[in-house]
Amino acid sequence: MSEWHRIVQIITDEVDACIKQRQDEALTLCALAHKLGFSEYYISRKFRKISGMHFRDYLRYRTLAFALKEVRDTQKGLLDIALDYGFSSHEAFSRSFKEAYGVTPSEYRNHPVPVVLRTMIRPLDCYLMKSGETGMVNKTNEIKTYFVTIPAHKYLHIRNYESIGYWDFWQKQSKLPGQDCETICGLLDSIKGKLDDLGGTTANSGSGQIMAYINEPTGRICAWGIPLAESYGVRLPISYCGEVPKQMQIMEVPEGEYIVFEHGPFDYLKQNQCVEQKIEEAMKNFDYTAAGYCLDTTQGRIFYFYHDPKQFWKYIRPVKRI
Repeated sequence: MSEWHRIVQIITDEVDACIKQRQDEALTLCALAHKLGFSEYYISRKFRKISGMHFRDYLRYRTLAFALKEVRDTQKGLLDIALDYGFSSHEAFSRSFKEAYGVTPSEYRNHPVPVVLRTMIRPLDCYLMKSGETGMVNKTNEIKTYFVTIPAHKYLHIRNYESIGYWDFWQKQSKLPGQDCETICGLLDSIKGKLDDLGGTTANSGSGQIMAYINEPTGRICAWGIPLAESYGVRLPISYCGEVPKQMQIMEVPEGEYIVFEHGPFDYLKQNQCVEQKIEEAMKNFDYTAAGYCLDTTQGRIFYFYHDPKQFWKYIRPVKRI
C-alpha cells in the first residue's frame, strides 16, 4: 500500500470535514497542497491516479451529496442551501444539481427518489483492496454478548447466492449493470429514514449501510453449514413505502430474537483482522444450549453484520428458544 493511498485518505477526510464546517477556503487544491507540502499539480495527478477522478469533480459531487440531504431533510430555503455549500446563486446550484441527479433541487424536494450520491472515496479500504492490515496490534477488549428483540422492519438490498465474503461479494456484483459498490452505496446513501443511520459519512453501518446473510436453501453452504445468500443494504421502518431502485429488492423482516456479538471501537488499519478473529472465536465457543437458545436457520431469517470501526463491530444472529 503506497504512502499516497494514505495521503488521498487524508484529503478525502479533510474534504468531508471542511464541507460539514462550511470552510470553503480550505477546500481549494491550493489550500490542501500548502497543508500537505506538495504542489497542486502533483496532488491533482496522484489523486486522479488513485481515485480515478479529478479532484475538482470529486469535490463538486461530494459537496452536492451533502447539499442534497439538506434539500431532502430540511425546509431551509434552496438559495440558503446553495450559498451555504459554496454556490454563487440558486441558478448555479440548480444547474449542478440537475447535471448530477437528473432533477432540480425543487423537484427532488417534492419527490425525493433514490439517486446515486458520491460517497467518500476509501483508498485504504482493506476489504476492497483484499490486503488486510497495515500492521497487527492485539486487542484485549472482551466481546460483549447479549440477546435482543428486533422489531419488524424492511430490508432494502442487493443479494448474491455465490459470493464468499465482502470482497468477493463486490467483485461479483461489479460484473452486474448498476450493482457495483459505488453505485449501490450511493443509492443507499440517498434514502431517507435508515434505521441504523447514526449520521456517519462513510458507506458503512455508521451511515446505516450493512451487510447481511439471508438463510436461503439455494444459497452457498457457509462455514457454519447453513445455506445462505450474502447481501448489502439498509434496514428501513416497516411503514416504508418509498421507491425501490430497479436493481434492488425489499423484504419484510418480522419481529424476532437475536444474539449480538459486539466489539467496541478499533483501529481499522491495524486491528481489523484481529477483531474479526476474536468475534469469530466468541461465536464459535458460545454455549447456546446453556442459554436456552439455538440458532434459527429458518428460511428468510437474517444475520446482520455491522462494521463501523469508530463505534463497533457487531454480528447479530437470529435465534429461537429451545
